[in-house]
This record gives sequence, C-alpha cells and structure tokens, in this order.
Amino acid sequence: MAPPEWTVVDFIHRGPWWRNRGIRVLNLLLIVPLLTASINGLDSSLVNGLQILPAWQDFFKHPNGKTLGLISAAQVIGSIVGLPFTPYSSDHLGRRPTLFIGAIVMLAGVALQSSAASIGMFIGARGLIGFGLTFTLNAAPLLITELAYPTQRGKLTSMYNASWYFGSILSAWTCFGAWNGAGTSQWSWRVPTLIQALGPIIQVVLIWMVPESPRFLVAKGRESKAASALARFHSTTGDERDPLIVFEMAQIRHALKMEKEASKSTSFSTLFATPGNRRRMCIIIALAIFSQWSGNGLVSYYINLVLEGVGITDAGTKAAINGGLQIWNLIAAMSGAFLVDKLGRRTLFIISNVGMLIDFGAWTLTTALFNTLQDAAAAKSTIPFIFIFYFFYDIAYTPMLIAYTLEILPFNIRAKGFAVMNLVVSLTLAFNQFVNPWALDAMGWKYYLVYCGWLIIELVFVVVCIIETKGRTLEETAALFDGEQQPQTLAQTGGEAATMSRGVPRGPGIWIEEEKSTVTDIVEMRDATPRRVGECSSRYTNINANAEADESGDSDVRTWEAL
Repeated sequence: MAPPEWTVVDFIHRGPWWRNRGIRVLNLLLIVPLLTASINGLDSSLVNGLQILPAWQDFFKHPNGKTLGLISAAQVIGSIVGLPFTPYSSDHLGRRPTLFIGAIVMLAGVALQSSAASIGMFIGARGLIGFGLTFTLNAAPLLITELAYPTQRGKLTSMYNASWYFGSILSAWTCFGAWNGAGTSQWSWRVPTLIQALGPIIQVVLIWMVPESPRFLVAKGRESKAASALARFHSTTGDERDPLIVFEMAQIRHALKMEKEASKSTSFSTLFATPGNRRRMCIIIALAIFSQWSGNGLVSYYINLVLEGVGITDAGTKAAINGGLQIWNLIAAMSGAFLVDKLGRRTLFIISNVGMLIDFGAWTLTTALFNTLQDAAAAKSTIPFIFIFYFFYDIAYTPMLIAYTLEILPFNIRAKGFAVMNLVVSLTLAFNQFVNPWALDAMGWKYYLVYCGWLIIELVFVVVCIIETKGRTLEETAALFDGEQQPQTLAQTGGEAATMSRGVPRGPGIWIEEEKSTVTDIVEMRDATPRRVGECSSRYTNINANAEADESGDSDVRTWEAL
C-alpha cells in the first residue's frame, strides 16, 4: 500500500493553541464537560471531609463500621444502578442530552442531601447523586475525546480525570472553612453539601453551547452537521473542504464502516466478541481495578482512620493535611496530563507502578514502627510517604485511566466499554469502602501488606500488557488491537482523502447526508483512481494514479465524484 501524498501532520495547527481562534473557543467550551470530573471529585470526597466535622458526627450520632461504610458507598451504589442505562443514552440520545439529564438528577439529589433530617435521608440523597453522576461520567469524557482538536486530545482527556482534584480541593477546604467558621452549627456540614450544586447548574445552563460529538453525528447519518462542527473548530478557515476536515471525516466514516461490518448489532456481548475486543477489555478492567486497589483508597475515603492510626487526632490538623494533600494531588495529576504526549502512556504507567510499590513499602514500615514501638518519628515520617505515594499514583492513573480507555475503544463499543470500566471502578470502590474500615480495625498495619503484594501484580501486568498509543489518531489507536493492517488502512484512508482535497474548489455544504459515494468511503477509494471533478477534471491529472493502469493505457478509470 503506497503512502499518501499528504498526511494529517501536514494540516494540523503547529503554533500555540491559544493563537488559533477555533481551538481556543473549542477548549473554552470543553470546560463544561471537563467540570464533570471536578463534580465527581467534590461529591466523592465530601463524606471524607464531613467525617472530620464534629457537627456532622453529632447530628448523625457518630456513624461507624457498616453504617459509615454504607454512607460512603451510597453514591457508588447509585452509580451502579444507573450504569446499565448510560451507554444507551449516550449512543441513542447523544452525549449532550445524556450529560444534561445527569446534571438535573444530581441537582435533585443535592437538594435532598442538604436538607437531610436523618441518616436514611442522607444515604438516599447520596444514592440519587450517584445515579445522576454516572450519566454525566459516561457522556462527558466521550464528548471531550471525540470533539477535541487532534493535537489537544491527549492532554484534554488526561486533564479530565486529573481535574477530579479541583473538586476534592474544594470539598476539603470548604469543610475546613466551615469547621473554622461555623464550629458546631449544622451549617458547618450543610453548606459544603450545597456547594455540590454549583457544577451541575453550570452544565445545565451551558451544555447546549457545546457542539455534539462529530462521531455520534456521523453514526446517525448527520454528516453535514458533523463536518460543520469540525470545520468551525478544527479548520483555520472554517471551510468544510479543508484537508484536515476531509482527513478526519474520512477516518471517522471508514472506522464506523469497519466496525459496522465487524458487528451488525452492538450489545455488551460485543465487548468480548473478538480477540481484539477481549484484549481491550482485559486491559480496561485491569486498569479500573488497579485505580482503586493500589492503596489509594485508604486515604481517599478514610483519611480520618489513617491519620488516627499514626497518632494524629486533632480535627484542625487532619483537615489541613487533607486539604494540602488534595492540592498536591492536583499538581501531580496535571503534571502527568502534560507528560502523556512527551513520555508516552506506557512509560508513565511503569514509572507510576514502580514508584508506588517502593513508597508503599516504606509507608507500611513507618506505620508498623509506630503501632508496634510507638515511635513518634515514624509517625511523622508517614505523612511525607503518603504525599510521595500519591505523586506516583497521580502521574498515571489519575490522568490516564479514562483517557487510555477511550483511546483504545472503537466508536461502536466506546460508550459500552466505558460503562463497563465505570462499573468495575464502582464495584472495586464499593468493596474498598466496605472492607477497608473493617480490615483496618481488625488487622491494623498488617492490612497494608496486602496492598504491597497486590502492587507487585500490578507492575507485572503493566509491563507485559500495556500498549503505547502516543502519536496516533483516535481511530488509529482503537485499530491497534485489530491487527497491523487496520491502522495502516486508516492512515491511508485519511491521507488519500486529504490528498484529493488539495486544489479542489472550496465551499460549504460539501458533506451531503444522502451522499453515499463520498471521499471517505475506503471501498470506493481502493477501487477508484482519484480525480478532481466538474470543471477541474479536464484540467488536472490523476493524483495517485495506479502505475499499471498508466502503462496499459486503461481508459476505464473512473472519475472521482465525491466532492
């Protein structure tokens, strides 16, 4: 297969993104779905912060054991209940309507939670928030991944999950401020719960300003709208006939055609129907488990118990450590997000797992020394090890869990595969939230040894199974698992389409939804010799004419009539 005359590299914007108006406006609009991760961080971290507040403890009669585990897990249980419905909503209604629905449900949950008069009402509200959150968590990263400019996609999708810590920071410091300002008043815990409404309100108001996913539009036969959205934000001229837009439309259409031919109907069973899909899901499920079972769950949801385990009992000190840790996490996660295109996904995963294994071993040692010998120096040294551990966790698992998952999934199973990832995260998280407090009470520091052994298993899996995806388009990355020929075919498709667009008269409205013989149809592209059409066809030679056809003087070469 001969290489195309032009590739996507020839057409992308090369300067700073903020100097390109289309990319600048698009990135600003993508803040709306990006907020979803921050909303998740706020909602998920809130109970962790509330446990430190004396007023919350007194109002709900100092919950512990199974009751505390149920409070922490209620949001996850709500998410699990909603998970089966989210991919169907994203695939049939669209990414934007699904996000809107989730935001509305969350607002209802926040209203119920902030007015809770009993522990049951509080738990029910947490479950309702989780139900709505799972819709936004499914739709938002899909929208970002499928809409972002090619050179921005890796950073934006990595920043998506990294922005989780904006929410956790807001939660931690809001609880700290409420504790300082309101003391034992009920408002010290009701105000932090009301803060949860800010993100969903912004999304409800602004989501319709964000364009729908071009890949979703093409899948629904609305190609003119897809090309119009791409031209508006990806083209420097706003022209639908821009070579970059032609390239992207070519790959989208061809990828959808290959997926449709491979599976006439898509269901959850499709996720495991082919060797490529089974390999994808093996990696996705493993990373989802690793993201919660690496030891991070101990601090993320039970920092109160962890700090008391090393002798820190003052509420103000615990709140300050929690707030500082969230800021540290944000810095580390954003650093990882900006390194994904420089170091690569696989390299960051390996660095992360090696660092976590070494640090968690040291963390276990200092905790054991304090608990067995009452060594005050060991207790103090535990705090830096917690921060170091989260640095290594955050540079890979925070930014890349979602980004890597969406990159390796093809469009036709992307929503469903992502829903499975969220389901596994929720199940492992629920397990953590029920088991961790019980295990810490029963086993103490020895429970940390379980995580040390598990981190060794994680490292081996990452070294053996993780595939590098740096420097590929979304379609090419997804095709890596389906054989070597698939990525080459996709690159050839986009390259030939872009090549043919050079010199073709420009203008709007070239992507006619009813048009079936478009430049993006790889089957016709392989069979036909591209030519410019209309008035141009008599004045231009074939672009990639077959050498054998030239030698034989074959006069039956068809004119390309896609544009």
